Amino acid sequence: MFSTPLQDALRAHSGSEALSLPTADYRGSTTAARFTNRHLEFAALLSGCGIYDLGFRARILLTGGDRVRWMNGMVTNNIRDLAVGRGLYAFLLNPQGRILGDMFVYNQGEALAVETDRSQVEKIIATFDHYIIMDDVEVTDVSEKQTAIGLTGPKSRAILNRAGIEVPNLQPLQTITPKCDCDCGCVQCTVVRGEEALQESYEIWLAPQDVYKTWQALLAAGATPVGSEALEMQRIVAGIPLYGVDIRERDLPQETEQMRALNFNKGCYVGQEIVERIRSRGNVHRKFTGLLVEGAAAFAPGDKIISGKPGEGEKEAGEITSVAALRTPSGEQTVGLGYIRREVGVPGREVTIGAVKATVVQLPVESVALV
Repeated sequence: MFSTPLQDALRAHSGSEALSLPTADYRGSTTAARFTNRHLEFAALLSGCGIYDLGFRARILLTGGDRVRWMNGMVTNNIRDLAVGRGLYAFLLNPQGRILGDMFVYNQGEALAVETDRSQVEKIIATFDHYIIMDDVEVTDVSEKQTAIGLTGPKSRAILNRAGIEVPNLQPLQTITPKCDCDCGCVQCTVVRGEEALQESYEIWLAPQDVYKTWQALLAAGATPVGSEALEMQRIVAGIPLYGVDIRERDLPQETEQMRALNFNKGCYVGQEIVERIRSRGNVHRKFTGLLVEGAAAFAPGDKIISGKPGEGEKEAGEITSVAALRTPSGEQTVGLGYIRREVGVPGREVTIGAVKATVVQLPVESVALV
């Protein structure tokens, strides 16, 4: 498993202290699972500024004169009209409309930058290579030359500015190369504002050799270090599906409820016929949704969602794909993500998971607040 540049740097600079930090294999890489307590770290993401390793993300550059036209014919969103310095979220489909992967695509002027998880990069590059025939397109994996740090929380922009990284008010998925007067002294970085979910967020793209000093500068400015356990809790509460966990190759785009990934006016792309047929003929039978349990609940990915009263027409209505256990001022809560039949997946509807009663909730789960 690939160890992220930040994880390697923490080991190199912190000695036995870093070696004692628990690690986890997360989204194709090994990174810190937690620094202190995952519940406190999650609280920082909601109410302060949590800083975390994004070294599990891979980056692919597309260059060549045909890159925009070619990429527009590959993915589900509109690359043709993507402005320089802006990004979007998209799916890569097979001809049957099933999801081969997901990614963010950014127009960097002379190149398109594709950001995805390291667990997906090999399949995505292989699929790209398969479809390049006579096109002037070159695909380059630059993951080893660049890494990233993330910040989430209402104080994130203030922390960046306090560290000397001047960030204006950006739109979601807008990128800039900021003016830096920071202690980290990095040669160059790119700042991206994340998509809005529960809280404001940013990514800093930079060279691996600069990641540790930038991390330290942001910690000195007041950011709280956060591991993958709290990051996963935040993802689930925000209702963001993870490819390979919540989105599988057997799933159809409209089932995932990620309409931000789809554009119906862009013309043909691989799998477009199936996506358009679903749109024109009606919705799919199931949807991605959230489920909330008041209290600790012993259910897990793969468990079935049951609708109806016991002995009165109980029916299997879906399945769980992700689970997060939370601590709130009123006690413990459990948030699940999964797929459910559309007629059952109405917010406020009560269902059963194993022996536990759960309520269907709208995503993101904005009612969650930690101690």
